[in-house]
Amino acid sequence: MKRILLSLSISALFTFVSCSKEKPVTSESNEVTTTKDGSQFVLDTLNSNVEWKGYKVFKSENTSHFGTIKFESGDVTVKDGKLESGKFVADMASLTSEDLKNKKDDLEKLNGHLKSADFFEVEKFPTASYEITKVSPAAEGDYNTVLDGNLTVKGITKPIQFKANVAINGSEVSIATEPKDIMREEFGVKFQSPAANGVIKNEVTLQIKVKALEKK
Repeated sequence: MKRILLSLSISALFTFVSCSKEKPVTSESNEVTTTKDGSQFVLDTLNSNVEWKGYKVFKSENTSHFGTIKFESGDVTVKDGKLESGKFVADMASLTSEDLKNKKDDLEKLNGHLKSADFFEVEKFPTASYEITKVSPAAEGDYNTVLDGNLTVKGITKPIQFKANVAINGSEVSIATEPKDIMREEFGVKFQSPAANGVIKNEVTLQIKVKALEKK
């Protein structure tokens, strides 16, 4: 059991904590490039989530564990038919491992451990966020948009850029980022045991999937 708990510890990196003391990402002119000027769309929390994948020492599909985190709220703004801004707030308490869903006892122990003070302190940091600060068209590749924004984890805010596919169809907006590696230790995600940090990868893979509906 100890091995399972240690190997899955990095998974919880994808919880985005809402409180932050750092300055937001800004443009070269020191002004945030996004605004709320446009049509408002509200996050469909039933059809939006964060998907995560964590690894043991050797990063491969055979040594990975994966799961999801639900959003509790969020919104995006569309202006002139294009994504203008957005912010997504995740529910830390919803963090769960999908690969252990058929092992109830292991799942409950892992989820409880990850939410404890050993990792993400859900009682202290019940929510989390990613706020888009700049939206740019992608010049090439499989994704049509580049998103710059602020990712906050355990009260630590860092600028993170995602490539994404953004689709705006009438009253619905969908955003799907590419899977991206995040360094968990930059966000203070360090289990207290040195041995634990030695057997799990610093990288975790994060993917955000969002559906938003036009506000009536």
